[in-house]
Amino acid sequence: MSSSAPPAWTASGPASRFRLSVIACLLGLLLLAGCSSLSTRYARVDHSLLAGNPQQADRIIEQAEDEYGSVSRVLYRMDRGMTLHLAGRYRESSTLLEQAEFEVEELYTRRVRTETKAFLVNDTLLPYEGEPYEQVMVNVLKALNYAVIGQWDESLVEARRIDQRLNLLADQAGDKDTYRDDAFARYLTGILYESTGDLNNAFIAYRKAYDRYQSAQPWARVPPPPTLRADLLRTSEALGLTQEHEEYKQAFPGQSWEPAEKLREFAQIVVIGYNGRAPHKEDQFIDLPISLDALRLVLMTKGALGRSNQDTRGAETLLYGLSGHVVRVALPKLVPHKTTIAYEEVTATGAGGDYFAKTELTQDIGALAAKNLNDRYAQIVRKAVARGAVKYALAEGAGRGARMVASGQGNQNVGPLIGLLVGALAHALAIGTEESDKRSWRTLPDEIQIARLWVPPGSYQVRIRPINRSGTAARGPVQSVTLQAGATRLLTEQALP
Repeated sequence: MSSSAPPAWTASGPASRFRLSVIACLLGLLLLAGCSSLSTRYARVDHSLLAGNPQQADRIIEQAEDEYGSVSRVLYRMDRGMTLHLAGRYRESSTLLEQAEFEVEELYTRRVRTETKAFLVNDTLLPYEGEPYEQVMVNVLKALNYAVIGQWDESLVEARRIDQRLNLLADQAGDKDTYRDDAFARYLTGILYESTGDLNNAFIAYRKAYDRYQSAQPWARVPPPPTLRADLLRTSEALGLTQEHEEYKQAFPGQSWEPAEKLREFAQIVVIGYNGRAPHKEDQFIDLPISLDALRLVLMTKGALGRSNQDTRGAETLLYGLSGHVVRVALPKLVPHKTTIAYEEVTATGAGGDYFAKTELTQDIGALAAKNLNDRYAQIVRKAVARGAVKYALAEGAGRGARMVASGQGNQNVGPLIGLLVGALAHALAIGTEESDKRSWRTLPDEIQIARLWVPPGSYQVRIRPINRSGTAARGPVQSVTLQAGATRLLTEQALP
């Protein structure tokens, strides 16, 4: 005798399989919502760098390559390019950064399918191609890699690439007050050109750097370094640019400088100081209730769990999903890590005595990151709100569709229940998958400072001591260098926090 139970509710029927799939999806959603998108790798990297172990920091990044995934290959190569640089593995660093630069160029043409998928889920599914200032920093870091190991021709190739990239940014920006040039990158290329005897290109780069420092100072928070003023006076005089030289003398009253002819008898030590850690981004969740009951739920949830974050996402996903009347919007929020280092004190000790210099602030990465986010924020908000509305509409449609399908198959009694379950799952997925794109080049420093020290030819012990804002000096490393007249030696130092 056949069973009188409806076929849909047999142990192997569609409804049973549906219930199992719902449970599996909910479990997967809980796991998704409970995971940190960036795990703990950056905390481990920071800990290793703070302990003075960049080799360990690089191993952490290398072992996390699979975590970055195919959409963040550029970011992986950027992060590892910096840790390899800090570990003194300059050629390997340049290789990774070269790959990152190539992939950035390839990513300018995106697939419509990828854009659509990201719109329906979140922007972390888009290939990461780096912010404009990060793309410039790829070439900057490559130039430094080559200069440190004395490959000056290769460093000049990167200097020209920097100029090309910045000119392209300026063309794209038009009249908009966005990140369109980089004073630090221009200044560095000037140093590279002058170190190789190309005073004409050095002067052009110094002039562009000075102009950009002045125009960007309101948001970049970096005034023209005093050493740059001396560079302009020295190179304009050496090139016989009488009018420009006199204009700079009037603009920089009291600025001391040495003629280029005299400095040819000396050698130069250039110190690049990487101070602190670059900012990172966090999610800022905005929950929009579309009913009075949903408003009460959101208020109760915030009161019980506090501010929304990664730890509260799982509970909020289930509660808001069951409600079905909450739209979540995720926006990125920049979290700065301002360095406590005021400057580096550089001392070169040789047979002829001691020579001193202090680093000067030349780049504020935190200010660049803030400017970049502010420039794009309105676009990010519009896209996030539109995505939230579309995901809500799709979730509502999924619930109604499931109810109609179940009822149409003769399950009028359970149709509303199936519609409710599917709707709750769809709303939970819409909320649980909502997050902002928090990716950024976090192994960069917060600030970059530069010191230039001219010394007589000879052998020196160079000590670089970080000085914090309260005036306390750290011990600092000591490096041995031997220099001939006209030579330049570039040294780097990282100081945390």
